[in-house]
Amino acid sequence: MNSNWKQLFEILQKQERLIIGLMSGTSLDGLDIALCSVKGSGPATKLKVLEFTTVPYAEEFKREVKSVFSRRDADLQMVCLMNEKIGLQHAALILETLKGWGRSPSEIDVIASHGQTIFHAPASLHDLKDYPNGTLQIGDGDHIAVKTGIITIADFRQKHLAAGGEGAPLAVYGDYLLFSKAGEDRIMLNIGGIANFTYLPADQDASKVFSTDVGPGNTMMDQYIQQQYPGLYYDENGAIASKGQVNGDLLTALLTNEFLDADFPKTTGPELFNLHYLSAAQQRSDTLNLRKEDVLATLCACSAKVILTAILKCFGTGATPYIYMSGGGMHNPLLVELLKSGLPNAQFRTTDDLEINPDAKEAVLFAVLANETLVGEKTNFGDREGVPSIRMGKICLPD
Repeated sequence: MNSNWKQLFEILQKQERLIIGLMSGTSLDGLDIALCSVKGSGPATKLKVLEFTTVPYAEEFKREVKSVFSRRDADLQMVCLMNEKIGLQHAALILETLKGWGRSPSEIDVIASHGQTIFHAPASLHDLKDYPNGTLQIGDGDHIAVKTGIITIADFRQKHLAAGGEGAPLAVYGDYLLFSKAGEDRIMLNIGGIANFTYLPADQDASKVFSTDVGPGNTMMDQYIQQQYPGLYYDENGAIASKGQVNGDLLTALLTNEFLDADFPKTTGPELFNLHYLSAAQQRSDTLNLRKEDVLATLCACSAKVILTAILKCFGTGATPYIYMSGGGMHNPLLVELLKSGLPNAQFRTTDDLEINPDAKEAVLFAVLANETLVGEKTNFGDREGVPSIRMGKICLPD
């Protein structure tokens, strides 16, 4: 038997698998690396995070990624080269991190790599007749597998597209397996560059579960900070926005977009919500001369409003869901306070209360997806557009 397949067969027989989940988000701040112990599969999945870290990216590497990120005019040669370079960089960071943890690559069964999204193009955004949904994550899995010597499962989003989805959000699959609880309506709210949530009904009916993007999370705030405050990458603790005043005219303009009114599930990205979107809203609302603090306060209010509107659309004003937060936005006190005041009956918590570090959650979810690729049976999410009942990921062998 081929030695790679023999190793894979042995992994399939294990009662416990050690899986490294990787996530590199649109904020480009670094690589999230979560070492997970995973037992079982499907609703019987038991996962424990053994180690977690975020390794910051060097400034030059960030610039290289940004040169091809969310750009229609990106240099095709650079896209090609960065596909390989990101894979090699991620592999190097994994090996460095394992050494720091006192672990050998031979201890690890599988790496689950999300890659780096550089363009997200669902049909609802590109609006090109006769073209399908599209998304592109780079950071080649074969490079990771060969350099680390660890079987790597990568490129998860393409199967979602092939099965009729938009390639995102994928959190629904892992959220349902890890976090559903009988008798408790839950919202798993992730506030990354884009805000998204998974709805987990109290009756645990998988056919009712869905995950959706709702609109901008941190992306426009972060882009504005980086443009207006050289040397800063985000508004730490919402300190700058807290000094500003929300401008009603600009807020109305920011909230006027077909995507925000579209039904669930839906996906978007910084291809739509970016500095150009902000500039157009300021022009329409005649607010180009606002103080920077007021712009940031309004962007924060916009993010809060799209999240609140989406949750209220699910539950109505009198509901009392449990909302478990993760992602960078949960560290913004101003944003969180706006959410709490808009949903006074909800119970706001973080995934720490579910024994998952909120900053590790997305990396952990890809470890779950990889485990399902290996040993899971398909969960039936019903016959609904955008939520195909599938397993995802391509297996990349070390040699």
